[in-house]
Amino acid sequence: MDLSLQGKVALVTGAARGIGRAIVLELARAGASVAVGDVHLAKYQGERYYRLSRRTSGSDEDVSAAEAAAQLGVRTLALEFDVADAAQVRSATARVTSELGSIDILVNNAGIVNNMAPLAEMDRGAWDRELSVNLSGAFSCIQMCVPGMAERGWGRIINIASIAAEMPDPRQPAYAASKAGLLALTKTVAKEYGSRGVTCNAVLPGLIATPLVLSMPEAIRSAMVRNAPAGRLGEPAEIAAVVAFLASPAASFVNGSAIPVDGGWLVGPSFA
Repeated sequence: MDLSLQGKVALVTGAARGIGRAIVLELARAGASVAVGDVHLAKYQGERYYRLSRRTSGSDEDVSAAEAAAQLGVRTLALEFDVADAAQVRSATARVTSELGSIDILVNNAGIVNNMAPLAEMDRGAWDRELSVNLSGAFSCIQMCVPGMAERGWGRIINIASIAAEMPDPRQPAYAASKAGLLALTKTVAKEYGSRGVTCNAVLPGLIATPLVLSMPEAIRSAMVRNAPAGRLGEPAEIAAVVAFLASPAASFVNGSAIPVDGGWLVGPSFA
């Protein structure tokens, strides 16, 4: 099974911390050159990163995602840009191509989840912003990257969706709609480009031990964990491992899939 990404170039959005950071490091371990994109790159460059994964090693908690990846011996590039701005996406992807090479792997991880309100009370501007980042942002990145992938006859696009796409929570209509739309976009890209060597798949994380989740009150986290058969939070590295597989040559016949990584959340609570 060929899991090596030697000679490949990856762009990961929303990559400064949490799941995105774990994905950057896993792709780097597999040998890919990695571009680290994030709208808050400067904010998180100097932040101390807590050990969220058993697979995190050494002192990479204390450095940026790009620096941690570079310590693994691959070429890296840090880019601050907003995926909701198509012009910024165009500029960022052009810089990746210029400095690292043609983009072979695109991971659309950038997303926002802090827009919560009952549907009747949700601010239209907040709705528009969430869809512009979570859905339109992925569209813009794909639009910039997929033609070149198809021309070269090889490409991997992995969209980070959410179990909310299939089981929405109350008070998150924009988030659920954006992630459900991302699944439809995934299937559309798979159908259009599958015959040209490009695969497009989605990963649906459950409750993962990111800084945002770890900042929740313990009582709320515990109640949510009880609804998953695994009985625990997931780790960012567990999402990253699935992404790295989908990015690899070994996953060449996996296309248009939506893969939950949720400890069984979508199955329902355990009665054991």
